[in-house]
Order: sequence, then C-alpha cells, then structure tokens
Amino acid sequence: MDTPATLPLDKRFRGYLPVVVDIETAGFNPKKNAVLEIAAVIVEFDSDGNLGITERHSTHVVPFKNSELDEAALKFNGIDPHHPFRMAIEEHAALDLLFKPIRHAVKRNNCTRAILVGHNPAFDIAFLNAAITRTHIKRSPFHPFSTFDTATLGGLVYRQTVLAKIAQAAGIEWDNDKAHSALYDAEKTAELFCIIVNRWKHLTALAADGKTDTETSTLP
Repeated sequence: MDTPATLPLDKRFRGYLPVVVDIETAGFNPKKNAVLEIAAVIVEFDSDGNLGITERHSTHVVPFKNSELDEAALKFNGIDPHHPFRMAIEEHAALDLLFKPIRHAVKRNNCTRAILVGHNPAFDIAFLNAAITRTHIKRSPFHPFSTFDTATLGGLVYRQTVLAKIAQAAGIEWDNDKAHSALYDAEKTAELFCIIVNRWKHLTALAADGKTDTETSTLP
C-alpha cells in the first residue's frame, strides 16, 4: 500500500503529477529510430510545500527490431548501442520499470495521471508514445499529449532557452561532460523545474503581502 504524500500535489497542477523525462535516441524519427536510454525523475512537495526531487529511475534500452541507428545521433550522445556493459533491457521492460514507480507516485499524491516535463518535450513525448504503441502497453500513466516545457519557462524567467545556459543562470551546477546522459539531463531539468515553481510560490506570497518588484528582485 502506498504511503500518502505529506502534502499531495493534486491541487497544484490540476490533478497532474509532474514527472521529468529525458530520452536519448538513435535519431529524430520516433517510428524508425530506437530509444537507447530513458530516465524519469519524480518531484513532490516537502513538508514546507516546496517542490523537490524524490525519485530517480533510468535504464538503457535495447534497440527495437529493425530500428534505424543514425550515426550522427550516436556521435552526438556518445552511446554505443552494442556496448556489452550497457546492461540494456528490452523496450517493454524499460517502460514497465519506469511506469511502476510513477503510478505509485500518482496514487500517493491523489493525482489522476502524470504529465511529462521536459526540455523541448515534444521530442520526448513523441518517442515515449511510439514506444508505448510498439510494446502494446495499454495503460500509460502519462497524459498522451500535454506537457510542461522548461525551455519556455527558462525563456520567461531567465531569458535563456538552452538547458545548459538556463541551468547556469539559475545557479545550477552544470557539467558538459555528463550532459546528454538521460538521467543527468532529467535531473538538471527537474532541478530547474523545481526552482521555477518554488520561485513562483515565493513571488506569489510576497505579492500577497504587498511587497514591491524591487523587494523581490533578489529572489533566486
């Protein structure tokens, strides 16, 4: 039985639980190119009502049968799909591995389903939905098309749209050598999402107290 969340998220995002997803692939076509690595980071409220990372899940994925592997994409993300130490698992098993804890988190937060948070998430949700279709998974915990985009949020708050630049502007440590790993990118995207949501909470509270723009300008 799931332990109820101390402060459930059901009222914050209209019944949706934000789950940050990053997918590394062998190209740009979700129907032809393989998913090679997938990560999901769950965020929840702490006892003070601030959003933070609570769970991290990731796995390498075996390219699906007859999938295409684009050499330029592999060079970009540095993944060797045939490396013996990848410990990759089949696509269906990979989705099951991620979906199980996400369903538990949705339940304990009294939410109806998860909503994918990503950096330019149209890419990730297209590959996720294609994998769900290929593996005949009948019930995904995710909304099929709605997403939250940290590129848009970063442009609004930090005047940047590239993840590395937004992270640096937000004071998040960034290591270029670790970038383009699904888990690393998902973690950094999750950190950014939490900072922005928490900053909005603080600004809203200050506005309710009658603080001026000058007084709020020092917030992170």
